[in-house]
Amino acid sequence: MTDASPVAGSLRRILLPLALAQFICSFAGSNMNVMITDISRDLDTTVQGVQVAITVFLLVMAAFMIPGGKLTDRWGRKRCFTLGLGVYAVGALLSAAAPGLGLLILGNSLLEGLGTCLLIPPVYILTTMYFHDVTSRARAFGVITGMGGVGAAAGPLIGGLITTAISWRAAFVFQAIVIAVILWLSRSMTDPLPPDPSQPFDVQGTILSAAGLVLLVTGVLAADDDLTLTAVLVLAGALLLGLFWLHIRSRERRGGAALLSTSLFRNRTSNLGLVTQNAQWLILMGTAFVVSAYLQVVRGYNAIETGVIFTAATGGILVSSLAAERLVKRYAQRTIIMMGFVITIAGIAVLIALVNSSGTAWAFAPGLLLIGLGVGAMLTPSVNLVQSAFAENQQGEISGLSRCISNLGSSLGTAVAGTILVAGLDNGAYALAMSVLAILAIGGLLATLLLPREPVPPAGDLQQTA
Repeated sequence: MTDASPVAGSLRRILLPLALAQFICSFAGSNMNVMITDISRDLDTTVQGVQVAITVFLLVMAAFMIPGGKLTDRWGRKRCFTLGLGVYAVGALLSAAAPGLGLLILGNSLLEGLGTCLLIPPVYILTTMYFHDVTSRARAFGVITGMGGVGAAAGPLIGGLITTAISWRAAFVFQAIVIAVILWLSRSMTDPLPPDPSQPFDVQGTILSAAGLVLLVTGVLAADDDLTLTAVLVLAGALLLGLFWLHIRSRERRGGAALLSTSLFRNRTSNLGLVTQNAQWLILMGTAFVVSAYLQVVRGYNAIETGVIFTAATGGILVSSLAAERLVKRYAQRTIIMMGFVITIAGIAVLIALVNSSGTAWAFAPGLLLIGLGVGAMLTPSVNLVQSAFAENQQGEISGLSRCISNLGSSLGTAVAGTILVAGLDNGAYALAMSVLAILAIGGLLATLLLPREPVPPAGDLQQTA
């Protein structure tokens, strides 16, 4: 970290474009859920086709977020941030003009996904570098993860409003406009550390990790069509990820620079924190897809009606994430995550019970509100635990890994819950899909119970108040 740290006002100006960047990327992952019927009708495709586009977007982020984090050390955090915004904007405009599903997948799923992989790791690296002590870092992460959670939860509402008032294509133009605003707000942002162009890049590791993740999630997506194909794809993905592990370990032993350091996986706090991150985003995005598809396909709600129902989850996330600073002052981060999972599980139970017993739209509100409160409370402490577990020289790696695990959770949430749902929308699949999400939330709670009560700061990290 350089000595000339920005003053508090400058830090706030830096935080705004970083938070907006997380907001728009999370928005992109959920806003298409309310456009399912409009897009499928306009592009002459199916619900499954739109699900593929949504899942591929999340999958691209999961597959290439680790290389994106690694490139920040080589190219610089500010340069990756700016380049990612540019690629994202091109993808958004291409999606807005797409005449068919293929071009929509190219623009939204691939270009926006790759742009996100370049711009999101710098968001978390710069936040960790600029905000030194636990409280200020929790406040900053509270704003950023809160905006991410709000983007994911408000995506259906904003997307529904735009789709109903104008067109689903205008929602992509909206994303491009927000990107332009972020570019303008970040024009004076500086990189705390100079880039190191001499750093080698692990191409083989990138291919192995990306291919393994792609096959893994694609296998889950294929479960409603061919269980044999699913088994083959999942096993192939697991094999490639195993080869990736052997590759990075071998490369390190030879003294080479691997895509990821194996030391990242020897930190108990970080490992368990990553499990909780994966579970949180899996639940949030899985719930968004299941409820949106159920409302539109079974209940016959339009985009704006579906979006309005999701305001309960948006409000819950906003309230709990904005309270992150106060919560971290009063409770251990482990305790906050535990409470978040308990509230989320209760929300899923309420959502299943009330929706099954009532045909009104209001039946969705209490459960979605509880899910929003629970997930919003967990997002900040989970990110803070993981990022703060490593010193500055590993922030590029852990940021990429952290975002990869979170986005893998998002893509698995859409794939798992969506596969169950579209396999039998009229046969009680809604309750089954939400029950599966509840079981996975319980798994996240069990991982939280194993977290140490007081994580030890890493050597060389700036944990004290600057």
